[in-house]
Amino acid sequence: MSTSHTLATALLLTSALSAPAFAQTDPAPASTPSAGQVEEPVEEETVEISGPGASADDGQEIVVIGRNIPNAIRATPEVVTVLSAADIQRTGEGDIAGALGRVTGLSVVGNGFVYVRGLGDRYSLALLNGLALPSPEPLRRVVPLDIFPSSLVSSAVVQKSYSVAYPAEFGGGVINLTTTAIPRESFLKIGGSVSGDTFTSSNLGYTYYGSDLDWLGYDDGSRSPAPVFQRALESGSAILPGADFSEDEIKAITRSLLNAETTVVQQNNHIPLNTSLDVSAGLTTDIGGTRLGIIASGGYDNSFKTRESIQQTGPGNILARDARYVRTEHRVITNALLGLGLEFGEHKIRFTNVYVRDTSKQARIGQFFSQSGFGVPDDFSQPADFLQQNTNWTERQLFNSQAVGEFEFGDFSVDARFGYANSQREAPYERSFTYVWGPSLGIPGVTDYVNYLSGSNRGSASVSFSDLNEDVYNGALDLAYRFPSGFTVSAGYAYLDTQRSSTRRDFQFLPQGTLNDAVAQLRPDYLLSDYNVDTYDILLQETSGVAGASAYDAALKVHAAYLQGEADFGQVRLQGGVRYEKGEQQVALIDITNLGGVPAPTRLEKDYFLPALTATWNFAADMQLRVHASKTIARPQFRELANQLYLDTESDRQFIGNRFLVDSELINAEARFEWYFAREQRVSIAGFFKKIDNPIEAVTNIGGGFVLQTSFANAPSAVLYGAEIEAVKYWPLDTLGGGFFSTRRAVTIANYTYSKSQLEVESGDNVLLDTGGSAPFVQPADSRFRDGDPLTGQSDHLVNVQVGLEDTERLSQQTLLLTYASDRVTGRGAFSGSFPYPDTVEKPGLRLDFVWREGIEIGSKEVELKFQARNITGRRFIEVQEGEILIQNNVYDVGTSFSLGASIKF
Repeated sequence: MSTSHTLATALLLTSALSAPAFAQTDPAPASTPSAGQVEEPVEEETVEISGPGASADDGQEIVVIGRNIPNAIRATPEVVTVLSAADIQRTGEGDIAGALGRVTGLSVVGNGFVYVRGLGDRYSLALLNGLALPSPEPLRRVVPLDIFPSSLVSSAVVQKSYSVAYPAEFGGGVINLTTTAIPRESFLKIGGSVSGDTFTSSNLGYTYYGSDLDWLGYDDGSRSPAPVFQRALESGSAILPGADFSEDEIKAITRSLLNAETTVVQQNNHIPLNTSLDVSAGLTTDIGGTRLGIIASGGYDNSFKTRESIQQTGPGNILARDARYVRTEHRVITNALLGLGLEFGEHKIRFTNVYVRDTSKQARIGQFFSQSGFGVPDDFSQPADFLQQNTNWTERQLFNSQAVGEFEFGDFSVDARFGYANSQREAPYERSFTYVWGPSLGIPGVTDYVNYLSGSNRGSASVSFSDLNEDVYNGALDLAYRFPSGFTVSAGYAYLDTQRSSTRRDFQFLPQGTLNDAVAQLRPDYLLSDYNVDTYDILLQETSGVAGASAYDAALKVHAAYLQGEADFGQVRLQGGVRYEKGEQQVALIDITNLGGVPAPTRLEKDYFLPALTATWNFAADMQLRVHASKTIARPQFRELANQLYLDTESDRQFIGNRFLVDSELINAEARFEWYFAREQRVSIAGFFKKIDNPIEAVTNIGGGFVLQTSFANAPSAVLYGAEIEAVKYWPLDTLGGGFFSTRRAVTIANYTYSKSQLEVESGDNVLLDTGGSAPFVQPADSRFRDGDPLTGQSDHLVNVQVGLEDTERLSQQTLLLTYASDRVTGRGAFSGSFPYPDTVEKPGLRLDFVWREGIEIGSKEVELKFQARNITGRRFIEVQEGEILIQNNVYDVGTSFSLGASIKF
C-alpha cells in the first residue's frame, strides 16, 4: 500500500470529524500437412454472422462459413476481421470489448469503448445482428461493449471499408455482434470465476450502505424520492423559498432525503474479491423439415476497483489545484439473453432479446489544495485546504428486442429486420461534501476541518438526481438478385427513430443563518440531521440550470435507401453502390424550473449521397489486392449537442455540450495486400487515408474551483493516414518428438497499426463555442486548434501480439497477450487568452496478459478451467498536461489482476 494511500485513511470523514464512526472450442484444426500428406477432414466450427444487406451469392459472402475463416475473409468483397467464438475464447476476455482490443487497428478506451484506428467512438458503429444499439451512457453514441459478456456472442465482425448496405455513420468502421440463433446441439453450461487485483483486493477501500439490494445492482426503493419531494420535482417550479414553496415546505423536503445511508462513508480494510456466475442453455429439435432452436443465458458479475489518483489542473505553467483522491467502485453487471431460431429450407428466422444492467456504486474521499493566488504547495504531509467526500449510485440498463428474417429463394434473397431497444440511466443521490481546513479561515479556536454550508471557501454540500431514457426503433429491408451471368444487384431501405429525454436536478444545502463552529465540524450525516435542518434552517435549494440546461429532449430520424452491384470477372471482383440517407436531428433544451427560458432548439437536417467502391484483384492463387474508396459521415452525439452539465464518474471530469456542432463528412481510401499461405494463416499489409471535414474534437477548459471541464467543437478539417500489418501463423510441434508435443502447435498472431492524423487550420478559420447564449461565441480556430496537431483519441502506434501453445485434439491453450498503444490526446487545450494551457494526453503504454484454458473430463462431463493474469507489468493509468511544468490530470495505479474460473457443460 502506497504512502499516500495510507495517508488517505486518515481523511475518512466518518473518523476525521466528530462523532463515532458508526468452449470448449471445437477441436482446433490439425496442423498444416507437409508434402505428401493427405489433409485429414477437420470438424468445422459454424460461425454465424447476421448483418446488413442480403446475399444471393451462394454463400460466398460471410453468412455461414466454415472453420477456415481466412478463406471467408478472402471471399468477402470488403475488408473485414472475423472473431469466432473460438477466437474470442482464446483471448480469455470476459467481455467483447476486451476481445476486440486484440483486432488489428482497434483499441479499447475506458469502460469498453472501442476505437477503430485511433479514431474516437463517434467514428465507430456498433450493431447487434445488423441493427442499431442504443447507449445507456449519456456521453457516448454507442453502447460500451464491456457490458456484453463474450458468452452472449456467437461472432464479432469488424469491417473497416464501407459498403452502402451499412448506415452512413461509418467513419472508421463497424463492429457487428451476432448472437447464436440455433445451437448445434442441446446443452447446459454453468461457469463461475473468482478474481482480484493487487491494488484493490484485501486492501483499503471505501464504501457506504445505500440499500439492502445494492449487492444485486438494484436499489430496493430507498433512493426513490419521498412523495413530498416527488411532488415538488413534478411541480414545474424551482424548489426555492418564495411564492411556490414556503420555508416549512422546503424543510419537509430536506428532511425527506435519504441521509445516513447515502452519506456515511465507511472504511473497509479488506475489499472483497470479485465473483462472477454464468449459466447458459440451448435446445435444438427437428420438427419435420423445420429446425427449432432456443438459447438462453444469464450472468452476474460483482467486482470492486479502488483507485488512488492524483488529479491536478493548471494553465500549463502554474499548478492551480492539486488533489489526491481514493475511491472504490462497486460494479455489478447482470445480463440475460433469450433467443429463438427457426430454420426451414434455406430460410432462417431469429428472435433475440437481450437485457443488460450495469450498476456502479462509488465512494470517494480526497483532499486538495486550491487557492486563487495559485500559491499551491505539493506537500500532503500537512493538512490540505479542503477535504471532499463524494458518493454516487448509477444504474445503466439496456433492453434490446429484435426479429430478423433471412430468406433465400434460389438466386433471389430477402432480409427483413426490425428492432426495438430501450436504454436508461438513473443516478439518484450524487452527493458531494466539501470541508475547509479551519486554520486557513483564521477563525479563533477552530483547529479542524469545518463545513459552514455557505459555499465559496467555507464548505458546501450538494446532491443531484439525473435520469435518462432513450427509445430506438429501427428496421431494414434488403433484397438481392443474382443473374445467371454472376452479376448481383442488391437494394434496400432502412429506418431509424431515436427519442431521448434527459433530466438533471441539482441542489445545494444552504443554512438561512450561520452554523456555529461545533456544528460545522460534524460529519456529513450529523451535519444534515433533521435536528440541524430544523434548528439552523438548512434548506435544500435548487441550482439546476445554473451551468447549462436542467433537461433536454433529443430525436434523430433517418431514412435511407441504397443500390449496390457486385460482379466477378475472374481475377477481378468489383462491388460498388450508392446510399442516400436523410437525417433529421434535434436537441431541445427544457427549462423545467421556469427560471428564465432556454435558447431555441438545435436542428440539423441534411441528406447525403454516399458512394462506395471496392475492387479485388486475385492475381495469384493465394494472393490478392483490394482497393477501396467511399464517402461517409459522423453526426454529433446528443450529449455533444446538449448544453447540460454532466459529471462523468469514470474520468472524474465535467462535460457540457455545444449546440452549434455540425456533421462531419469523411472521404475514405484504402489499399490492402493479402497473402493466404496456409489454412487459417495469412499476412496482410494495408495503407489507408481519410479526409475529414468539420471533425468534432473534445476541448478542455478550467472551470470554477479550477476543475477541468470538457466540451466539444468542430475543427476546420483533418486528415488521417497510416498503414497496418497483420500476420497469423501456426507452428506444428510434433517434430519435437512425441508425448507432450505430438498434438500441439505454437500460435503466433501479431498486428501493428501506424496512423498519423493532422488537423488543418488556416488563418481566417473560426470555431463556434457554446457559452449559453442564443448565438455562438466565435473564436479564431487557431486559439483552440493548431495546424498539424493530432485528432483527439488517436494513437500513432497500436500493437497486439498473441504467442502461445494449443492442443489440436483437445482444449488446452496457454497464451501470452501483449498490447501497446502510444500517447493520445484526450482533450484539446487553449492556446490564447489569459491562461493558455496544453492538450491533455493519455499514455496507455504497454500491457501484458496471460491466459491458460484447460479442458478436462470429470465423469462424462466437459469441464473448462481458466486462469488469467492481467496487466502483469502493472502499467498505471496516466493522463497529463505537458507544458512548462508537468500537470498530472489523472494518474493512478491499476494493479495486476488474477482470475480463476471453471465451467461445466452438460
